[in-house]
Amino acid sequence: MVDFIASPLFNGLFTAMVVFLFTTGLTLIFGILRVLNFAHGGFFMIGAYVAFTLVRAVGAQTSVLGYIGVSIVAGIVTGLCGIVVERVIFRPLQKVDESYSLIATYALLLITEGAVKSIWGVSFHSVAPPDVMNGAVFAGNLVMPIYALVIIALGVLSYALLEWILQHTETGKLMKSVASDPWMAGMLGVNVPRFYTYLVVAGFFMAGVAGGLLLPNQTLSPNLASTFVIQAFGALIVGGMGNIRGTFLAAILLCVVDSFGSLYFPAVPGLLFYIAMTLALLFRPQGLIAGARI
Repeated sequence: MVDFIASPLFNGLFTAMVVFLFTTGLTLIFGILRVLNFAHGGFFMIGAYVAFTLVRAVGAQTSVLGYIGVSIVAGIVTGLCGIVVERVIFRPLQKVDESYSLIATYALLLITEGAVKSIWGVSFHSVAPPDVMNGAVFAGNLVMPIYALVIIALGVLSYALLEWILQHTETGKLMKSVASDPWMAGMLGVNVPRFYTYLVVAGFFMAGVAGGLLLPNQTLSPNLASTFVIQAFGALIVGGMGNIRGTFLAAILLCVVDSFGSLYFPAVPGLLFYIAMTLALLFRPQGLIAGARI
């Protein structure tokens, strides 16, 4: 009986950390700029392809340090893309209705998919994790792949680091002040447009790093951008629209429920995810963590 609980619980937690790593940059940008970046998945995909190119350049498999280094380089590349996107798209969107961001960023998503097809083609690719991550840990009948354990640890570590930055550093306090009242922050001497640029670069950097870290878990194709979009927006909405803590809790809640649903109702995968999301919105429409940005 324990195995029927432990296995879907572990799988759900792994999926939750995958979704959270995917969603962190999206949550950060929406929480402060109030721009719903529909193209976030496209830059996650670009990060994954950049990491794939680097891994192929240094060999089919790499060390753990190389794996992390490749992911950081992928994040830097997407972060540089973020500078252009902020100046050309996000900055004008701040002056118009929020609904326009969906149209503009969806168009940007199509551009990223076209760019990937032009540069890397339409073939499917895959990369194995470093050799040290290829094994598994056994607890009774429960099999826990080392790669999954690493991703869970990275997800929790990322959340803890973001929480610490937001709650206990001057940068976090500045982010909260700009998020709640950018006009007043500007009056107090903050260069708000430049600060927005830094935040967008940080959000895109997170997307690229996530693309690199989750590369062994994906089959690369130009459709990768939409792989986690539903789960990401579900966690974003249920968590409280732009709140890091709420997104983290919502990802765990929705993905664990979905994992049990996939086990007990395999004919209708994803059913319990949508049911859980619907119930959360009915009984807690303001989100798990309401009233607080980021």
